[in-house]
Amino acid sequence: MKVFIRTSFMLACVVVAAVFVKAQQPVAGVYKTKCALCHGATGEADTPAGKAFKVPAFSSDSVLKESDAALLDIAKNGKGKMPAWHDKLSDDQLKSLVTFIRSLQKKS
Repeated sequence: MKVFIRTSFMLACVVVAAVFVKAQQPVAGVYKTKCALCHGATGEADTPAGKAFKVPAFSSDSVLKESDAALLDIAKNGKGKMPAWHDKLSDDQLKSLVTFIRSLQKKS
């Protein structure tokens, strides 16, 4: 009986971990395919497109001071030369992108 309980617990942990990892992957993939061309893999806008369009780094004061709501609005509706994504990404994806951007800011 103890073996069954331990095995069930371990299986539950593996399932929860797998669900968590799967939930984390989509936003990173969306960022990589939709955002990294200009914003760069680390959010520093150190790509040729980022430099050409004068994209601010996520670690810049101008971006750091923006609220999550403001970043979400920019992602949805675009700003300057940045395109709007409201018609290509769901609200949940856009909110996840803002969270992902905040995680990049913490790494820099």
